Amino acid sequence: MPENVCTSIIDHFSALPDPRILLKTSHKLVDIVAMALCAVVAGADDWVEIAAYARAKEVWFKGFLELPGGIPSHDTFGRVFALLDPDAFGKCYVDWVRTLINIPDELVAVDGKTLRRCHDRSNGKSAIHMVNAWAVHHGLVLGQVKTEAKSNEITAIPELLKLLDLKGSVVTVDAMGCQKEIAKQIVEQGADYVFSLKGNQGNLHKEVELLFQDAKNNDFKDLPHDSFTTVDGEHGRIETRRYTTIADVDWFEEKNKWAKLTSFGMVESEREIAGHITVETRYFIASLPSDAKRFAAAARGHWAVENSLHWSLDIAFREDDSRVRSGHAPANLATMRRLALNLIKQDPHRKIGIKASRKRAGWDLDYIKRLLGLA
Repeated sequence: MPENVCTSIIDHFSALPDPRILLKTSHKLVDIVAMALCAVVAGADDWVEIAAYARAKEVWFKGFLELPGGIPSHDTFGRVFALLDPDAFGKCYVDWVRTLINIPDELVAVDGKTLRRCHDRSNGKSAIHMVNAWAVHHGLVLGQVKTEAKSNEITAIPELLKLLDLKGSVVTVDAMGCQKEIAKQIVEQGADYVFSLKGNQGNLHKEVELLFQDAKNNDFKDLPHDSFTTVDGEHGRIETRRYTTIADVDWFEEKNKWAKLTSFGMVESEREIAGHITVETRYFIASLPSDAKRFAAAARGHWAVENSLHWSLDIAFREDDSRVRSGHAPANLATMRRLALNLIKQDPHRKIGIKASRKRAGWDLDYIKRLLGLA
């Protein structure tokens, strides 16, 4: 992490195009962004709370921000973030994250999340859906984009991938994003992919399912494969996962339509609770060699975006409860939450949860200074 994170953030976001009529502004855009970020780190969840935090810390903010117009009102915070271009804001975010980590050998899980309470039925506005790229090993949000109205993740994922330097990484995507063009883009950007399969890929899911079923019925006779098994258990639950990969893809008629298609994968999950056993089987395609252990890391790692990112945003940041809904404000505040989450997760001395860390940042000025590299 840069020695002075606050300076790094201010530098990266100072290039943001200001959507306001500059002759009528008394608050610098970068000051507004910096104050909002600190407030969100410290537990603020809406514009009223952000403005209240900024007023309480005005003397401290004057130590590293210009504040020519003093502290903005909550209405000013709301108006600015409603007008701010979320694509430009997201790009500044991605540029900043690049200063924190090196991408090679990273596992990048791409998945979407709906901000459930930001809908506005009276104006016919649906809840927005954000697609996130989560760096599994570093525990950071690499970037995010908002899906366009009346669209879905299939169009948003390519836009998100364009923002990222993926060279040397492995990208995991769920069944919605299992598309030929997305596979091609990932390979062209120097990365590999592991895609989950469901029925939305025509016959592909069924053909891969039949391949593994026939192979199992014949004990994989004369069919080179690799396998790996994990067993986890706690609180009376035992979960066994069997990972199997097959490198024989030449039989697949559409092989050449999927960029660098190299292997098929299967995960058999067996869960036993109080003597009751349930079994789930999932299938995958990948541009990786037939290496069951590596495949297992990618398949299992993908769910970190649910457990480590989405859960944190809902529990620690109450994202699903947010009623911010004007203009671009929901998307921009979502980006701000991810900025704050990254700052907290990058603290090497943190021994408490995200929610507790936000409270501590509000109580302890020395702690938030440390998160921002100002201590």
